Amino acid sequence: MISSGTPVAAARGLESPELRRRRLRLGALLAVLAIIAVALASITGHGDVAFGLAAPGGSGPGPVRLPAAPTAVVLAIIAVIIAAVHLRRGLGRWSGLLFTVFGIAFVVTFICWAAAGKTFPLTNQIQGTLALSTPLILGALAGVLCERAGVINIAIEGQLLAGAFAAAVVATVSGSFLVGAVAAIVAGIFVAWLLAVFSIRYLVNQIVLGVVLVVFATGITGYLFDQLIALPDGSARFNNPGVLQPIAVPVLSSIPILGPTVFDQTALVYTMVVLVAVITVALYRTRWGLRMRAVGEHPRAAATVGIGVLRIRYEAVLLGGAVAGLGGAYFTIGSTGGFVKEMSAGNGFIALAAVIMGRWHPIGATCAALFFGFTKALEGQLQVLATPIPTEVLQMTPYLLTVIAVAGAVGQVRPPRADGEPYVP
Repeated sequence: MISSGTPVAAARGLESPELRRRRLRLGALLAVLAIIAVALASITGHGDVAFGLAAPGGSGPGPVRLPAAPTAVVLAIIAVIIAAVHLRRGLGRWSGLLFTVFGIAFVVTFICWAAAGKTFPLTNQIQGTLALSTPLILGALAGVLCERAGVINIAIEGQLLAGAFAAAVVATVSGSFLVGAVAAIVAGIFVAWLLAVFSIRYLVNQIVLGVVLVVFATGITGYLFDQLIALPDGSARFNNPGVLQPIAVPVLSSIPILGPTVFDQTALVYTMVVLVAVITVALYRTRWGLRMRAVGEHPRAAATVGIGVLRIRYEAVLLGGAVAGLGGAYFTIGSTGGFVKEMSAGNGFIALAAVIMGRWHPIGATCAALFFGFTKALEGQLQVLATPIPTEVLQMTPYLLTVIAVAGAVGQVRPPRADGEPYVP
C-alpha cells in the first residue's frame, strides 16, 4: 500500500492531508488578498497613474503612464485566477514564479488605486527599498547563522541597537567611519557573546534570554545616551559621525534608470551584498557550513563523528553578532548620521520574521527582508501621495504585512530540528 505522502503518490496527483492543509491555508490567504485587489480595482479612479523613472538627481526619462482603472482590473483578475488555481490544485513547479506574479499584481493594483491621477516615483521606491532593507538583511543573516547551528537569536534587535550606538559614538570620537564600523561589529559580538554564554554554557531558555538581551541593550544604550549625548555639548562631541558617501560602481552606475538608483550606494550596502554571497557559499559549499548545519539538525550525531558541537555554536552566534552589529551601523553612519534612543524600531524582530519566511536560507531571508523593506518604503511613498488611508494605518501596514506573510509561511517550512534545543555533552 502506497502512502499519499510518497513521491509515487505525488506523481499520481495525490496529496497528503498535511500538504492539503498547507495548500488550503496559503490559498485562503491568497484568496483574501485577491478579494481586496478586486475591491480596490472596483473603486480605482479614472485617469492615468504615472510611474516616475527619473534618477534621484532628477535626470532620466519621463514617467510611464498607464490607465489606472483598466490596469487595476486586469491585474486583480490575474490575482484571482492564481488564488483560485492554488486553492483548486496548487501551483506545482511554477509556484515560485506565480507567487511573484501574484505579489506584483496585488501591489500594482494597490498603487493604481492609491496614485490614480498622480505620479508614483518608482525609482524612489526602489532606492528606499534597498536602503530600508539593508539592516533587515544583515539582521536576517545573523539569524540564519545562529539558527542553522541550533541557537534561536531573539536578540537581533539588541545587537542592531548596540551596533548603531557604538558606530555613532566611536566614529564621532575617532573621525573614522571604518573605526566606527569595527566598533559596531564589536558591540554586536558582545551582545552575541552574552547570548552564547548563557544559552550554550548555562542552558538558559533561548527565547527568554533573547528578550532579556533586547531589554538590556535598550536600557544600556538609553543610559549611555543620557550620560553622553544628552549633555549640552554631547551631541557635537559624541553623536555627530556624519554619513557615508555613496560610491558609484563603474559601468553599472551608467545603466539608465537602474544604474544611479541601485549601483550608487554606500560601502555598507555593498558589504551587505558580499555577505549574502559569502554566507550562502560558506553554509552550502564548505565543510564548515556542512558541520554547522549538522549541528543544527542533529547535534548528538554530529558529535559522534568528531564535530565540536559547542564550538560550532559559539562560532555561529558570534559571527551572527558581528553581522548584526554591522547592520546596526547602517542606522547611524550609513543612513541618519546620528543615534537616537530605540532607533532600531523593531527591525530585529522583522529580521527574525524574514528568517522564517526565507526558510532559514540566506537567499530566502534576503528576499523576505527586501519584501519588508519594500512595504516600509511604500508606506513613505503613500504618505507623500496623500492617499485617503489614515497615517496611523500606513505606519502599521509594514508590521501587519509581516504578520500576514509569516502566517502564510508557517506550516510551509520546517526549522532546523535542533533549533532552540540545548546540547549537553
